[in-house]
Amino acid sequence: QVQLVESGGGSVQAGGSLRLSCAASGRTFNYYAMAWFRQAPGREREFVAAITWSGGRTYYLDSVKGRFTISRDVAKNTVYLQMNSLKPEDTAVYYCAAALTASSLSNSGNYAYWGQGTQVTVSS
Repeated sequence: QVQLVESGGGSVQAGGSLRLSCAASGRTFNYYAMAWFRQAPGREREFVAAITWSGGRTYYLDSVKGRFTISRDVAKNTVYLQMNSLKPEDTAVYYCAAALTASSLSNSGNYAYWGQGTQVTVSS
């Protein structure tokens, strides 16, 4: 079994920054990709960013391009999400997820493992 543990959430004012981390532990295997999704109250979970594990290719939701950066540390089995210029509409619970096979990276159904989520609140 694989466990994903997120950290780094919190409350900031608009324009501020936060860095989320997701550490994977348990059975060791090769991920195809890891990603961040978010879910705001009353809304569906949405894709935020993904990174392929071997090549480090990145993908982003249009509304976060230029503000968020996803990265990974293969040796530490950890993925990060650096969030700058935060906006109130970024407020949500952020989830880390791991995909084992090549697939549509923006589709939450293609991810086999999920973390418990970390709250990000941005005030205006």
